[in-house]
Amino acid sequence: MEQDNNKREILFLSDTQAPMWVEKLVLRTHQNTKATQAIFAEILRIRPAVLYWLGDIVSLGYRNNKWRLIDQFLLKCTEVSTAVYAIMGNHDVMGRPRKGARNFQKRFPEHSPTGYVKTTDSIAVVMLNSNFSTLSAADLVKQQTWYQETLDELDTDPEIKVVIVTCHHAPYSNSKLVGSSKLVQQRFVPPYAKCQKARLFITGHSHAFERYEFDGKTFLVIGGGGGLRQPLNVSPTRLPDLATEYKPMFHYLSVRRDGDGLYLTSYCLKKDFTGFSEGYHFEIPAGVPAPVDS
Repeated sequence: MEQDNNKREILFLSDTQAPMWVEKLVLRTHQNTKATQAIFAEILRIRPAVLYWLGDIVSLGYRNNKWRLIDQFLLKCTEVSTAVYAIMGNHDVMGRPRKGARNFQKRFPEHSPTGYVKTTDSIAVVMLNSNFSTLSAADLVKQQTWYQETLDELDTDPEIKVVIVTCHHAPYSNSKLVGSSKLVQQRFVPPYAKCQKARLFITGHSHAFERYEFDGKTFLVIGGGGGLRQPLNVSPTRLPDLATEYKPMFHYLSVRRDGDGLYLTSYCLKKDFTGFSEGYHFEIPAGVPAPVDS
């Protein structure tokens, strides 16, 4: 019975890059690589149907030696029949974007730099590239057109119950280091807001767990895969984070479909590294009304 349930479980993970020396000058380390290895081991123990990896897989994508731990993990995922799909973060293309992108594509051959979609248990996950500066003008147009057309098609596809949109850079975040992405707000949020089946927008980049609700739509930040913890804005100017009491150092997200809705659980690594605990959960109910054009 547990195996059947695991076939329906979808995991999301982001920001597994090892700390860079320059980052250590301003941020404290907390056995970050050990934490990433613990998350990998837990995923392999669970054997989910699919893992969606939301960027910053490694610290420098063009450096072949940075991929060793990742390659070992991907091989084991294949052995336990867990499919892995990913999108690129800024670290994956940092320094030498073309070589970083080539190294990434080798590991994730189904990835498309102008967006792609995968479906598990009637949940369509739309995966977008928010490294806009690495895309040509033509590719930016191609991605935007594909994104809008894909959401329109998913809305009319009777086989699809729920749509989840993902990219690396968070449209909304209280991180003092990376903050909110205005370009993601402009390019990716409006089509998501209009898509009737789209229930959830998940990103990383900010190394924290954050939850926002805007215009009846949910936005999650899950950048807890092992990157250095980033300080958050706690002043009165901060965005209205609904998860202010849940700020674990390291975490991953589990998503299950419940009819036309979703049940979400964030699992966090215990401080003594002895395992994971259910840290935060909530539901996104079915039947969210379609937004009204103003």
